[in-house]
Amino acid sequence: MEKDDGVLVIRRIHVTYHLKAEAEHAETVERVHGIHADKCPVYRTLSGCIDITTEVNRKV
Repeated sequence: MEKDDGVLVIRRIHVTYHLKAEAEHAETVERVHGIHADKCPVYRTLSGCIDITTEVNRKV
């Protein structure tokens, strides 16, 4: 959140996905993470206005 002329605005969003997945699925998790934004309506709506980044935290 930042102030723009005294008004709070959202400039950036960072999302961390917490997934439980066995090591054998690590490649699939990374592949899906790499392409999911293209099919996400929220990402596609906001990405032109707000910087959106994501990461995956995979737990076994």
